[in-house]
Amino acid sequence: MTSLPKTIRENLHFLCAEIDGQLILLEAFFQDPTAALARRIMDRAGYAHNLKTRILDACVRQMAGAKKDNRKHLTLRSLEFVAVDLQRLSNLARQSLRHVERIDTFNTLVPERYPVIVGHVRSGVARIENAIHSSDSNLAIEIGQMQNKIEADYRKVFKVYTREMRNPKTQPSDIANSLLVASEFQRMGDSLKSISEALISSNIGQAVNFERYFSLQSLMSDLEEPNGELAIEAIAETRSGSSISAIRNTKTETVTAVFKDGEKNKVKEERQGVESWHSIYPGLAPKILSYKKRNQSAALLIEHLPGLTLEHILLNENGDLCDKALARLSKTLRDIWKQTRTKEPAELGSMQQLSERLGEVRRVHPEFQETHVRFCGEALQSLDTLVGQAAKREAQVAAPFSVYIHGDFNVDNIIFDPGENRIHFIDLHRSRYMDYVQDISVFMVSNYRLHVLDRETRSRIMNVSQTFFKSARAFARKQNDDTFEFRLALGLARSFATSTRFIFDKVHARRMWLRSRYLIEKALACPVGEEARFRLPLKEIFVD
Repeated sequence: MTSLPKTIRENLHFLCAEIDGQLILLEAFFQDPTAALARRIMDRAGYAHNLKTRILDACVRQMAGAKKDNRKHLTLRSLEFVAVDLQRLSNLARQSLRHVERIDTFNTLVPERYPVIVGHVRSGVARIENAIHSSDSNLAIEIGQMQNKIEADYRKVFKVYTREMRNPKTQPSDIANSLLVASEFQRMGDSLKSISEALISSNIGQAVNFERYFSLQSLMSDLEEPNGELAIEAIAETRSGSSISAIRNTKTETVTAVFKDGEKNKVKEERQGVESWHSIYPGLAPKILSYKKRNQSAALLIEHLPGLTLEHILLNENGDLCDKALARLSKTLRDIWKQTRTKEPAELGSMQQLSERLGEVRRVHPEFQETHVRFCGEALQSLDTLVGQAAKREAQVAAPFSVYIHGDFNVDNIIFDPGENRIHFIDLHRSRYMDYVQDISVFMVSNYRLHVLDRETRSRIMNVSQTFFKSARAFARKQNDDTFEFRLALGLARSFATSTRFIFDKVHARRMWLRSRYLIEKALACPVGEEARFRLPLKEIFVD
């Protein structure tokens, strides 16, 4: 670990010693409960709080001069977490005594069980300083593993208390308070685990939890890198809860692989999606180098693909490269759609999706909760009513065929390799046979929602959306997909509205919300049976 400033080092030492001292008193209390011992513990709250505050203040001062992606910055952040959780142990100790105070028959607590639990907490605290100064991840793991021992003891006393509930001679309030005491010690185990994760994160240079660390260790052992050590750097954190990191060779400075972890079912879907693309359209998706699962989490080690995301190209590269990437993307999609086309009709279901997500949208933007909508004195229907009406219309207009789609076709999930002039897809956990309008609408709105104020870049984004639409429309006409534009209007409406839950800027979000409403109204204005004659008002939508 980075060499610690003297102020932090000294106050951390004093804080560990103070917490251990309070735990010694707590241990003694359960062996021989006296009011004097309890009072000594209760009276020592201020010192631990002051030590924690000194550490936090020192960390803030040090971080002010450190780069955010600097290893020192992460170390200081980790020390903040350690200090907070150490003081939390002090708070939990005092809170447990408050519950004990309300127990009339002390033996109901089964106090002889608690010195062992306190001993586990003390063992964890005793390892903290050595784990910090030696950057020893094994010691950090041992601290976290104390939670397992505490949890096992907690379950034992929990069974004792629940069994005692059947005893008519035992006061229910005594059992309730005994359970609360046990719960405080269970939370001490959680704090030790948090300390462990903070120390491990500092050691490897990236924020991780216990499950992620073991998955990462296991997968990295599958990599053979004789020419240098491997380092980890964060790339992204997805909205689904997964984390993505690059594994880099420190000697050659090349990315060896990409590590992705998260909930087991989501990672499993990602793996299945990648494998399905390998069989359907080889070369489009990255190779899976390794897969591991542990408890309720799982992780993938994925081939690192050369190139740039389409989002990066849109925002940072020149117009020629942008045009080249878009042309290759359009050609690749047409090829995929032709190769994977089946005769099975596909329902888009965009209005049902929108209806299901309106609650999430309004939690972020409560101003979108429409009750009485008026325009120029005229009463208008609420969006909810319009969505319900549009859902019925949409159900009658299915795509005449199905194709295999990406499923989450945002601009940051598409990679273009200029050297090979190839397109690659990533984040494939939603791939399936579906109406291709799903991918088209998501792609177009993911362009629009890029919050870029520069006029030239904004104009390029709009042009990309319009050019992409024209290419997709040409494909639809060749396939005799007469209702393509009608379905796309509803797909765009869905994507515009649901994407606002990721947009904090109120003005930008409102633009998207109004576009959604406008498109639904335009679709509903189309007479039933004449959906093939509907034309998407593209210029009105994709312009700022």
